Amino acid sequence: MGLPLRATRVSCVRGLVAGVVGTLVLTSLGCQQTDSGGRPPGTHTPAKPSAHATTATSARTPSGVPPHGTAASAPPRTIPSVRDFTPASGPGWRPGDNSRVVADLKGSLADEARTIAAELGLRTTSGPARRGDLSLALAPKQSGGGEAYTLKVADGRARITGPADAGVFYGTRTVKQALRSGGRLPEGVIHDRPGRAQRGLNLDIARKFYPAGWIEARMRQMADLKLNQLALHFSDDQGFRIQSTSHPEIVSSQHLTKDQVRQIVALGQRLHITVIPEIDSPGHLGAVIRAHPQLQLRNAGGTTFQGSVDISNPGAARIVDDLMREYAPLFPGRWWHLGADEYLALTVKDPQASFPKLAAAAKKKYGRNARVQDLVTGWLNDRARLARKLGKQPKAWNDGFFAGGVVKPDKDIEVEYWTGRQKEAARQPQEYLKEGRDLVNLNDSFLYYVLGEPGGFTYPTGERIYEDWSPAVLRGSTPVSDKGLTGPDRILGARLAVWGDQPGAQTPAQVARGIRLPLAALAQRVWDPGKPPLSWSDFTRLADRLGV
Repeated sequence: MGLPLRATRVSCVRGLVAGVVGTLVLTSLGCQQTDSGGRPPGTHTPAKPSAHATTATSARTPSGVPPHGTAASAPPRTIPSVRDFTPASGPGWRPGDNSRVVADLKGSLADEARTIAAELGLRTTSGPARRGDLSLALAPKQSGGGEAYTLKVADGRARITGPADAGVFYGTRTVKQALRSGGRLPEGVIHDRPGRAQRGLNLDIARKFYPAGWIEARMRQMADLKLNQLALHFSDDQGFRIQSTSHPEIVSSQHLTKDQVRQIVALGQRLHITVIPEIDSPGHLGAVIRAHPQLQLRNAGGTTFQGSVDISNPGAARIVDDLMREYAPLFPGRWWHLGADEYLALTVKDPQASFPKLAAAAKKKYGRNARVQDLVTGWLNDRARLARKLGKQPKAWNDGFFAGGVVKPDKDIEVEYWTGRQKEAARQPQEYLKEGRDLVNLNDSFLYYVLGEPGGFTYPTGERIYEDWSPAVLRGSTPVSDKGLTGPDRILGARLAVWGDQPGAQTPAQVARGIRLPLAALAQRVWDPGKPPLSWSDFTRLADRLGV
């Protein structure tokens, strides 16, 4: 998001461990030798894993068991760090010539098994595990929730279990990273789970188009960091970026086809990333207005307001609802983002006087005490109602929630808190929390990567997120003081947001490089609620070594 107008929204790796490290395994990351790309010698970044098992290409120990050792193990170096590790004495585990990935290949873990097998250069098999194997299994009664896992290394083998396939998948990410950072999995038991349920990236493809391959590359990076949401903001004033059959007239020439979106969603399902669609309304609909100028919002003097539709015109709601119905099957995930930010009718001194048509519509629909803000809130509630009918959990930006009106925003809409910059939306996050609303953190001071850095924004740094931010820091740099309001059941998680206010300011490759460390830092802070175990310099060296 950004300041009005958001035409400048602010101005108004995969690491294939086929040949495991042949150099000395050192416990200090600072002493581990790396090549010029920050990766350990003997490793490389592979192509996208195939759906089939592959064969190792470099030598391993014949038994698949690492050299003997008796010292108590240390936790593996991963991003995010594991939350609980019980060390044991023993050699640990690394894949050998006879190692396999063992799982029920006709069950729900088949994708997880094939993915990690391809990354490690192993074959997959069903049946009992033997010495040297990595095995995956569901344990429905295991505690910690669907994204938790247990990874046990003992007797020359490794075993990942979890209540659901997502947790087992995250266990495989730990295996992959531990082998890359240290050459082996340490002997002992890891119990791991996320601190927050929602963790991910928000990507504006409306104002700056990103090819499907670029998006998929970010998703693979996200998966290795155990991030689980990709929100696509694909409609705005500058463009509408997904093929439409209900309203093809609004679609930009440069767009994703529905088949490309299906491929993105399918990759997300394999990587346990939910793709969340956002059609922002009733503001930021400039692409719709260009094709339907009769929907343009005008004040009493005829002045137009960029991107905002006249919500007293039933045609505006019909188009948005048509699009929601069309795209709901394309995005089978749980959430739908309604936008709701920066409706410009509410940025003037006296909305009732400036927009008498909206004021009259508000009174007609909600009674004589209703104001323009009530009509806007009614719009939000109507779209949320449709989202629920389509089987979706609605989300909306915090500046679409107003206090003191006749009409109240529905309580079940998740608040995506991004700003307190605007006077008309300057409510503190505590207000939303005290109303009983659930929040997701997109703090524009820490988590907004706004291309061109307009309006006082600066590109976020991973170091600042890593050292100064936490999920409780929703606005500015000060956390919400009441810890009873900031637990994982109230602040559900966080996303880093990339906005294309000045789309030519960076190339897609520059954006990818710019968000790499901020994403890694965010992943650490939403997975493990405690103080990060590494210094920032050690963290960056680890990120380079892991290729995330």
